Amino acid sequence: MEIEVTQNKLSKALNNVSRIAVGKVTLPVLNNVLIRVDNNKVSLVTTNLDMAIVDYLPVSSSKDGVITVPAKLLTDFVGNLPRGEKIKITSKNDKVTITADKYTSTINSSPADDFPELPEINEDKAVIFKMGIDEFKNGISSVAIASSSDLTRPALTGVFFTTSDKNLYIAATDGYRLAERRLISGVESEVSVIVPTSSLQEVLRAINEEMDEIEVSFNEDLVRFRLGEVEIISKLIDASFPDYARLIPKDNNISFTVNREELIRDTKLAALFARGVAGSITIETKKPNIVSVKSVATELGENVSTIETEVSDDCKFTVNSRFFLDALNSLDEPDIVIALSSKTTPAVLRNQKNQDYTHIVMPLSR
Repeated sequence: MEIEVTQNKLSKALNNVSRIAVGKVTLPVLNNVLIRVDNNKVSLVTTNLDMAIVDYLPVSSSKDGVITVPAKLLTDFVGNLPRGEKIKITSKNDKVTITADKYTSTINSSPADDFPELPEINEDKAVIFKMGIDEFKNGISSVAIASSSDLTRPALTGVFFTTSDKNLYIAATDGYRLAERRLISGVESEVSVIVPTSSLQEVLRAINEEMDEIEVSFNEDLVRFRLGEVEIISKLIDASFPDYARLIPKDNNISFTVNREELIRDTKLAALFARGVAGSITIETKKPNIVSVKSVATELGENVSTIETEVSDDCKFTVNSRFFLDALNSLDEPDIVIALSSKTTPAVLRNQKNQDYTHIVMPLSR
C-alpha cells in the first residue's frame, strides 16, 4: 500500500476519524485506524463497534492495499509535521513508513483481517432525508441537550426522529425537561427511530464550514450521516421512546412574553445564589406587568431581579436554573413566550414568532 498526500488533508481526515479510536483492552485493534486503498480511492476508518467513521481522502497518487495502525500515534505524528508538507505512507511486512522531506517514522501495523467488518446501509430499503447543515446543526444542538446520560434508561440517551403530518421532528427528554423541533417540512417517507446522542455529537464535531448539506439514511437498525467526504454510521437504540407529545401541555392560561437576553442575565444572577439549594430558582408573575426571578440561600443570601412585561395572571413556579438556562440558550429570537397552567405544571418555552421549537421544563417542589 502506498499513498501520497499533503499534511493538512491527512491531518484533517485523521482528526475526523480518530476520536472514537479509544482504548478497548479486549479488542486492541479498535485503537487503530484502517487505511484502505482500492482503485485510487483512499478511506480512513475507525470504529468502536457501536459507531464507525469513514473519511474518503483525496490523494495525489496511490497503490492498492490495506493496513491498520495506531490512530492516536499516527494522528499526533502527522499533526506535528509542517503544514502543507507532502507526506508519503508505505507499508511492508507489518511496518508502516511515513516520510515527509527530512522527517521519517516507522510504525508497527496490525493485520487488517483483525479489524471489524463495517455495517452497511441497505440503499434499496433506506429512508433518506437531506437538509442544510445549519438547519441540522441548530436542530440537533437545541434538542440533544435534553437527552439523558442514564444508561439504565437507554431510550432517553438518544434523540428521537419521527414523522407526523409530513413533517420530520426530533425530540429528547431526560424526564425533567423535554425539547422538540420540527426539522423538515413536506417529507414523504416515514421514520420512528432513536439515534444515540453520542453519535450525533460526533456528527456535529465532523461538520466544518465547507459543508452545506447533510444526507441522513435510516434502515432497520442503522443510521448513516454523509457529509461530503465523511460518513458516520451508527447503530440505533433498540428501545421505545415515550409518547412525548402528551407531555407537552396544550392549554396554558398563564403566559408572558419576555426579552430573552434579559431573562438569561437575571437567571444567571439568581443561579449564583442557588448553588446551596440544588440550583433552584423561583420565577413569579404579578399582574399587570411584573416578572421576577428570585433565589434564596440561607448561607449566601438572596437575589431578586424584575422585568417589566405584560402578564396574564399571577403565578409562582420553581425550576432548576441550569435546565432553565439551557432552554433559554436554545431559543434564538429576541423575545420568547413562556406559558404554564400552575406552579405544578411544566413551563413551556417557545420563540415568539417561529413555533418550530418547543422546550418544556418540569417544576421543582419547594
